[in-house]
Amino acid sequence: MRLGYLYSRYPVISQTFCDAEMLALERRGLELEIGSVYPPLTSLRHEHISRLRAPVHYASPQEILRISEENAKIAGRWPRDLVEQHERKYGPGVKAEQRARNALYFADFFTHKGVDHVHVHFANRAAHTALFLKEISGIPFSVTAHGQDFMKDLGSDDLLREICAAAEFVAAETDYSRGLLCERCPDSAAKIHRVYNGIDLEHFPTPAQGTTNPMPRIISVGRLVAFKGFEHLIDACAELARRGFDFVCDIIGDGPLRDRLGAKIDMLNLSSRFNLLGSLPQRAVLEKIQAADIFALASVIDAQGASDVFPTVILEAMASALPVVSSRLAGIPELVMHGQTGILVSPGDTTALTQALEQLLRDAELRLRYGRAGRARIEQHFRIEHTVMPLLKLFETSSAAAVKSHQRRASQSEAATTARQTAYLVDRWPDKDLPLLERELEEMKRRKVPIVPFVCELNSGARFSRAMEQIAPSLEFLPDAMVIEAEWRANTVLAQKLEEERAQQSTRAPSAIFLRQARFALVLRRLLREKKISHVHATSSRALVCALMLKKLLNVTVSATIEPRPELPRNWIQDALSECVAARLCNRKLLHQRSGSFLVDKTTFRSAPRKALGLITRNTGIGLTTRARFWHEWAELLARWSCIDRKSKIENPK
Repeated sequence: MRLGYLYSRYPVISQTFCDAEMLALERRGLELEIGSVYPPLTSLRHEHISRLRAPVHYASPQEILRISEENAKIAGRWPRDLVEQHERKYGPGVKAEQRARNALYFADFFTHKGVDHVHVHFANRAAHTALFLKEISGIPFSVTAHGQDFMKDLGSDDLLREICAAAEFVAAETDYSRGLLCERCPDSAAKIHRVYNGIDLEHFPTPAQGTTNPMPRIISVGRLVAFKGFEHLIDACAELARRGFDFVCDIIGDGPLRDRLGAKIDMLNLSSRFNLLGSLPQRAVLEKIQAADIFALASVIDAQGASDVFPTVILEAMASALPVVSSRLAGIPELVMHGQTGILVSPGDTTALTQALEQLLRDAELRLRYGRAGRARIEQHFRIEHTVMPLLKLFETSSAAAVKSHQRRASQSEAATTARQTAYLVDRWPDKDLPLLERELEEMKRRKVPIVPFVCELNSGARFSRAMEQIAPSLEFLPDAMVIEAEWRANTVLAQKLEEERAQQSTRAPSAIFLRQARFALVLRRLLREKKISHVHATSSRALVCALMLKKLLNVTVSATIEPRPELPRNWIQDALSECVAARLCNRKLLHQRSGSFLVDKTTFRSAPRKALGLITRNTGIGLTTRARFWHEWAELLARWSCIDRKSKIENPK
């Protein structure tokens, strides 16, 4: 079974349960395809994400999706009736047209990948998108509902009932969540199942027994938002300080309340006891938890009705053998056993919270006993290998019929991608310095040359011509700058190697251009492997900087088109061309002593008057007026470099 995961935004640093679940499914042998409508809001990544075999595929920019929407309307693929129905029934706040636009993109993506079933975490925007995806493609979907997503974020119980009715099944992360869902969606109750989140104990070695800090350390982790109850925790610690207890409290996380919490700590003269550490990578978070003595999470219900439901960080604290102090709220009592693995208090009861923390601060043996019991509970009930099994069975049951119907499509998709392909690397698009790029891509398409045009950056300020609108849906866009920066930070060794190689070159690309193109290269290397790219054609001198890095990273061959007024210095271009198997050049001086695969770029003369073209042809012997012949020659060269059968693959339209 090939399983798709669709997120509204991925990765999100606080949603480690999503990562753990997908990694566990991959270990079980499932092939995953991961799609995200929007890029993450931060470049910080947990280290374990790099172990996912499936890359994350992001939707094209909204400007491009709007063009695809218009094309779908013309072709009759647009779910007009469902969009109008949702706009009329649920109002403009649900953004039905935008959900359908995103669904159209991922319907094509998942269909091309041969996905049998799509799963969504959170019953909100992504689940609404999955509803349209099913309408467009017929691919079935399921949802894991958590709590705040359907209780508040979705904003409509009627829409929730429609999503649950259309889903193959709904997983609720706690019995508490399942009960609420069944109340709101009684007609779907039979297919709503409780499926706990789990954690990978590989990251949690069995803690050393009997060790405590000389000065007890309390730790709390979460977004700095109201329902996490950090203000109550600070008040409780202030009272403990007044009672003469020595302790330190670390708070890990970031959010809109950071300044307010910091001011409260200063006002209560607690700055020597509190550390607001901000967001940290997962490894650092776990190190801090494992070095602490008490875990506290003073969850409450905020003014909008939002609350914690089943905080993963409590799982992590119990796996680290920490006693837990938290609230008797939502699904937390399903995890923390009061009086056995920790202490639960009423939400917002600062006095009870203070007493619970005092009890544990006074009694080191009680802390150790609760911690050992918590670790044992995780081992017995919340290992990811155990918690993922009910989900896997639900996938297998609900997708049995879908697998058969999609197998033929999957095999066709596989066959379509077995041939080696050429990447057309476009630094930015649209680009006034590449006025004929759209014509070139269309010519390659007409001749059935297997190329994949990658656009590193969308020039969103440019106005699209009709030719641009026609070609836009076939372009593959790199994700936004935050994703690119995250990839750069996650591959520091490789990034350093690229920088060192540049330092040793006798002629170097300007540093600003190099750093920009190097970031593109680290993202592209995975995409090019996935597409089975054997040759990279750089459509400009800037793109050639990136292409030559990809040559080193992936052992691909490289060619280039050098524009009439290149941004790179001429001596760098001369050296770079020596690493290319071919090129199209406007400057005839650069052709000196180069092979027959280095051509005068005849496309640059296209805008000249026909009479002038004829004169140039007579004087130089270059047939500039025979563009069809030139495109056919170029297509055959691309075919040679990508190692495909020219006779069967390349056509010469008249």
